[in-house]
Amino acid sequence: MRVALIADIHGNLEALEAVLADIGREGVDRVICLGDVAATGPKPHETIERLMELGFPTVMGNADEDMLRPLRPVSAAKASEDARRVSDIDRWGAGELSEKHLEYIRTFRTTVEVALEDGRSLLCFHGSPRSNTDVILSTTSEKELGAMLSGHTGADIMAGGHTHAQMMRRHGKSILVNPGSVGLPVDGEGEAAHNPPWAEYAVVSSGDGASSVEMRRVAVDVEAVWGAALGSGMPHAEWWASDWKEWRDGSHA
Repeated sequence: MRVALIADIHGNLEALEAVLADIGREGVDRVICLGDVAATGPKPHETIERLMELGFPTVMGNADEDMLRPLRPVSAAKASEDARRVSDIDRWGAGELSEKHLEYIRTFRTTVEVALEDGRSLLCFHGSPRSNTDVILSTTSEKELGAMLSGHTGADIMAGGHTHAQMMRRHGKSILVNPGSVGLPVDGEGEAAHNPPWAEYAVVSSGDGASSVEMRRVAVDVEAVWGAALGSGMPHAEWWASDWKEWRDGSHA
């Protein structure tokens, strides 16, 4: 059995289509979405409508939850310029959604469980089973993980998103997986961090007494992402797509 894990699409439909095409070539049995599907990107309602067509089981991400309630501008005194830009984009994106789109988001689940072959199990969430804002990193202590995963340690493989960075580590008898981000992957750290010209996902395979996890990166049409942003009406579109523009122009350091 092969299960594809996608996460953190963030309204980047061009990246999603690149991943879906690769998944189609991989011959997977199921696809699970780990949340944050529409916010902070140029095609929020188009991305939701595409997922509605596909019918993948989907986890409720923190950004999905935010789309279900009124979003207010962040305080200029309490937030960075980048945070204010993201707030503007998210409020615009929420305004692009119809009641049909919101009803679809309300169907997202806290966790999704999948029975794999040979009696193994896969537990999917966004941040952690405890909270979709929890952050699980390769450096997170076992004590912190124990609190986040309390009551859910029976799963052989646990998968979450939220950090936009691919990761695999052990916790007790479980393997923890983060497939990275479809729409806003992050490469580098701090001020050197940028959005690379690829989309990320993972494939979990189980059978013949063994399990495996494959991390995948798929090239994205950076010209298409840049064009989608500029043609969307999204505020701060050039800022949002600046990395893709640099990749397109060949000027990225």
